[in-house]
Amino acid sequence: MENKDKTTANIAKAYQRYMRLERNFAPNTLDAYMRDIDKLLKHLRDRGIDPTAATLADLRDFAARLHDLGIGPRSQCRILSGVRSFYKFLQTDGFIDDDPSELLESPQLGEHLPEVLTTDEVDRLEQAIDLGKWEGQRNKAIIEVLFSCGLRVSELVNLKLSDLFLADRFIRVIGKGRKERLVPISDNAIRQLRFWFDDRNHMDIKPGEEDYVFLNRRGAHLTRTMILIMIKRLGAEAGIDKTISPHTLRHSFATALLEGGADLRAIQAMLGHESIGTTEIYTHIDTHTLRQEILEHHPRNMKR
Repeated sequence: MENKDKTTANIAKAYQRYMRLERNFAPNTLDAYMRDIDKLLKHLRDRGIDPTAATLADLRDFAARLHDLGIGPRSQCRILSGVRSFYKFLQTDGFIDDDPSELLESPQLGEHLPEVLTTDEVDRLEQAIDLGKWEGQRNKAIIEVLFSCGLRVSELVNLKLSDLFLADRFIRVIGKGRKERLVPISDNAIRQLRFWFDDRNHMDIKPGEEDYVFLNRRGAHLTRTMILIMIKRLGAEAGIDKTISPHTLRHSFATALLEGGADLRAIQAMLGHESIGTTEIYTHIDTHTLRQEILEHHPRNMKR
């Protein structure tokens, strides 16, 4: 039994090394994956099953156990996705010949359409900003960059001055798994950034924080929580009766492009989605002929 446990531990370590070095997962993402795999390995160990000898029936039994523990459907889907990734790795690295997870089903999720804001509602958010306060222009630039570039909030808070190529109208974004992508940025977002830089240039910036685009009053880069609080407060002050967050502006970016006729594959690239299936959630919008480039369709680039 001790040798079997040691072998299982070695397999888990090999998978963790693969996720870190070859998939280049961020530490938090890697930890989440390994916690999910630990659930599977414990389940198999309690039943005396070697993970390399597990069958589809064993994995279905694990899936049923997740349900019995009261784990929600969305979390079950995430865990089972990790299980499929784990067994694909085992097959690729020669630990097993056949992948038992190929026919492993995930629970059906009801359709969940993300909350989105119209361009008028984004304008109302910005109008609720008090530009008389020192952070007013910074917050306006944040709203514009989120809406015009479709960034995740983690991507926004880590955005660097060295990632901006404003003369060429694009920015470099470091997304999930440290993957880089180039995203067009609208003229209005560039304008609001430059207004913010006029204020930023007069700040006392902490050593090591000089390259971050968005800073707090103490000269350090912002946190995700700060952005969330700011946007929720502005939503309330603007009288927007929707549950909104920084991610709402990302959804609004994608929806605006799709409504304008941008190609779904182009939107996938701009959002940094690994799978087109993730992007397809936006097709609940009445799509027109997919015909023109992103910069021609985003409302912030329309000539008024």
